[in-house]
Amino acid sequence: MGETLIIFVASILFCLLVPLINFLHKVWWMPRRIQHVFFSQGIKGPPPRFLHGNTIEISEMRQNFMNRKLQLSHDIFRTLQPHIYLWTKIYGKNFLHWPGARAELVVSEPELIKELLYDNEQSFCRSDADRYLKKILGKGILTSDGEKWLKLRQLSSQAFHAESLRHMIPAMIESVELMLGRWKNYEGMEIDASEEFRLLTAEIISRTAFGSSYLEGQDIFQMLRKLVVLSCKNSHKTKLPIISSVFKDRYDMEADKLEKRVRDSVLEMVKKRQTEISFGEDFLGLHLKAHYASDGNSRITVQEIIDQCKTFYSAGQTTTSVLLSWTILLLAIHTDWQEKAREEVFELFGQQPPNPEGISRMKTMSMIINESLRLYPPSVYIQRKAKKGAKLGKLILPTNTNVHVPILAIHHDPKLWGKDAHIFNPERFSSGVAAATKNNPAAFLPFSLGPRACVGANFATLEAKISLSMILQRYTFTLSPNYVHSPVQILSLRPQHGVQVVIRPR
Repeated sequence: MGETLIIFVASILFCLLVPLINFLHKVWWMPRRIQHVFFSQGIKGPPPRFLHGNTIEISEMRQNFMNRKLQLSHDIFRTLQPHIYLWTKIYGKNFLHWPGARAELVVSEPELIKELLYDNEQSFCRSDADRYLKKILGKGILTSDGEKWLKLRQLSSQAFHAESLRHMIPAMIESVELMLGRWKNYEGMEIDASEEFRLLTAEIISRTAFGSSYLEGQDIFQMLRKLVVLSCKNSHKTKLPIISSVFKDRYDMEADKLEKRVRDSVLEMVKKRQTEISFGEDFLGLHLKAHYASDGNSRITVQEIIDQCKTFYSAGQTTTSVLLSWTILLLAIHTDWQEKAREEVFELFGQQPPNPEGISRMKTMSMIINESLRLYPPSVYIQRKAKKGAKLGKLILPTNTNVHVPILAIHHDPKLWGKDAHIFNPERFSSGVAAATKNNPAAFLPFSLGPRACVGANFATLEAKISLSMILQRYTFTLSPNYVHSPVQILSLRPQHGVQVVIRPR
């Protein structure tokens, strides 16, 4: 009896001790070992706290800046990412920090960035998406790797090649016409352009990718927006492993419900298309064809279709929406460039809707859009994760180390862009992107770089050019005195309080 009790107690202790040892190994021993590896190679950084890493300092710095009233300035790097701004000054362009228990190497040197994104696919993969981002994007093209990623990338590229984009132009024009029809009721008055563009881009995504309309996909968009808000509220909260998966807080439970509802809604849309005679050639149709492909290597599952749809509903719509919002803000402030863009639009199209030939010849508009993307990139960073044996330049990286590329820091770096780096100056792109960056591709990263560059970049810029052209044909606009400049990072870089402009018919 005594021996049995001893064995029983020992078993209980062992069951409790092993998880504790694994936990301490992950959150205490590994951070110290990784810190030593980087320090020995000359990479320094702020010391991490137990469990929290540097999340407390990051949150405090962000909160301090958010509580300040911002001036209308495009110098937003130090405001949005004060921790990276400060630590770059203290520790250099490459430094180590800890957003939680996992190390993250911040890399701002263009040559290392180019190597990371373009030349070193074998040594790095996608960083792990957090639990909320997984619910928003699933395991689609933005969160997958290897053969699965390649298969999804090829499918997405097919949906957005030049000829496919050309066929989307009529639907884009029709969607913009709907928006401008609403604007007739607000002539001479203030509108929130960012809200208008949110609805517009949702309509265009619905029409061009899914053969429906915004109203049909409205619930999906709204649920994904709620998930994005939940993601941002919890982005810097440290959760204990095992415990957090068993005991969920109200945010986790709400996110689980939203994820299920999004999945059910997308699945219903997929099933509806499956009953039609032809799947079609749009984004959804091409993915359904791949689901029924005779070649097993090309075939995708229904879950992969759902995840791809979630990715495009969320990321595809948001990218163009924020691009249009920031560009309309810049043109409302800099009315001289607004007039230059308008002159080009009338020279190419007159009063007619934009056409493919004219769109391809838009130089001034391209300059303006590139400068907007430089000052206000849709995403403020890129992340990768080191595989076993990964090297970056002369650095040897421990396995699973995240590498963080601060796009905003690079786009606002005076050493790369000159003393006017914080000023809206589309003229810098007058001879193209290569000349503006002095043939340094890692200096301009609005859609990333290399094999994993954004597959929908041409779709987003085409949509922006058509929308802006049609607006300029009918309206002049100025910034409303009610506008409050407050860029905020909510997965993408957004105007927190909208973009209020006053529109006047020409």
